[in-house]
Amino acid sequence: MREKVEEVLRKIRPSLQADGGDIELLDVDDGVVKVKLTGACAGCPMSTMTLKMGVERILKEQIPGVKKVEAL
Repeated sequence: MREKVEEVLRKIRPSLQADGGDIELLDVDDGVVKVKLTGACAGCPMSTMTLKMGVERILKEQIPGVKKVEAL
């Protein structure tokens, strides 16, 4: 599953980078994807919305078995 998550994140990454941020995959464990938001995303007040409404939604749509995404 980790490879599939990496593949989807590669598609999402340009959108985050366009706003000065990025995302790093830390771990995938039992359907829980753990990521680290970096750059402008790290301290952005909208980062929770980006994570849940963007990253998590896309991962769940494209990869069966993804339960949630957590930022560490």
